[in-house]
Amino acid sequence: MSAPKKTARRSLLVASAVLSSLALAAPAAVAAPKPSGSPSASPSATPPASMSTVGGARLGRPGTQVNLASGVPVLPKDLSARSWIVADAETGDVLAAHNAHWRLAPASTLKMLFADTLLPKFPRTTRHKVVPSDLAGIGPGSSMVGIKENETYTVHDLWLGVFLRSGNDAVHVLSAMNEGVENTVREMNEHAEELQALDTHVVSPDGYDAEGQVSSAYDLTLIARSGMQKPDFREYASTVTAKFPGETKKTKKGKKVRKPFEIQNTNRLLSGDADLPVYQGIAGVKNGNTTNAGATFTGVAERGGKVLLVTVMNPEKDEHNEVYKETARLFDWGFKAAGKVQPVGELVPPKSAAQAGARPDANPSGEAGGSGDGGKGTAGTGAKPVASAPAADGSSGIGVALGVTGGALVLLAGGAFLVNRRWPLPDLVRRRTRP
Repeated sequence: MSAPKKTARRSLLVASAVLSSLALAAPAAVAAPKPSGSPSASPSATPPASMSTVGGARLGRPGTQVNLASGVPVLPKDLSARSWIVADAETGDVLAAHNAHWRLAPASTLKMLFADTLLPKFPRTTRHKVVPSDLAGIGPGSSMVGIKENETYTVHDLWLGVFLRSGNDAVHVLSAMNEGVENTVREMNEHAEELQALDTHVVSPDGYDAEGQVSSAYDLTLIARSGMQKPDFREYASTVTAKFPGETKKTKKGKKVRKPFEIQNTNRLLSGDADLPVYQGIAGVKNGNTTNAGATFTGVAERGGKVLLVTVMNPEKDEHNEVYKETARLFDWGFKAAGKVQPVGELVPPKSAAQAGARPDANPSGEAGGSGDGGKGTAGTGAKPVASAPAADGSSGIGVALGVTGGALVLLAGGAFLVNRRWPLPDLVRRRTRP
């Protein structure tokens, strides 16, 4: 990149940082109004005229925001989602967005915040015997992984249940281990504030429909970006299939046996479906679907050295796997547009990152830690990491451990500080037939 272009780029980031700083200095009611009433029992057909401006003024405007110019591909014409966003995980640039700060019911994509909040607390080898009270309060019709009372599970088992099967039963057991649902909800809301995910208000830790429970495409993207810094989060989010402990039973001879059963990730861009191939370079993150929220999804994918985050909320088109199909089209657009389109905003850094950037002795490339032994190779025995289809540029993605350096510029104490964060994705490997 030429010196003038670098200077222009730095100027753009500084200007963006100033806007972010002003947004942070504004009253909370301006940046993110408090939730009122049911989040989307009868959702409005149109977004609010004024929304949060965190990440840039254009992100607070209703409608599609994109800087189309010569050489920039046209956005897909058949998008029906109420809200969506395409962002560069490396730089934090928002390449395009549609109603990015519209506060909508998030469904199980909220489990990303649950995981980002609780994963550092319990080593994956910790064992827990489930008691009836652990499973109290699970909403009717919830997605479940199949946890049984009086059985013992490791924390590793429980996280596989959360990420692969979106198990509300696993969420409630982990919440019980974390001093209960009420405490977990409080900590999730505090963590959302730390991430500057100010559109988000948590009522239920599993994302089950609840009055006043909301998030936004912008916030879910921030949350996913934070989670993907943690090794264990990356591993679980990218696991396609795993073995989950079954119920203890007695054989005819009276011997107790506990056979595991296989669970598959419900992220269809990761596992594929009859009408949907595995997306090239996909590496997570989380899907959701409830009556109020409709279908929601946040995904991360790598192609040609670029790593993108895409969030899609509530497509109005009623077709099978529509949320994944619209996500795939936005990924395709983003990979073509990256490096050509001028951003319309940015993903702001967490408050702690901004404060760390202000300290002279701060480590500019420190990676957020995961829980226990989360940095070890795969998500554990019996788990299959993400299978990456060959990319359009001909690379297979096999054996690639990405070290993606992201930059977030914040203005503090009258000076500009570059806070580098690492965003490595899991090794991408081919599927293997299990023995």
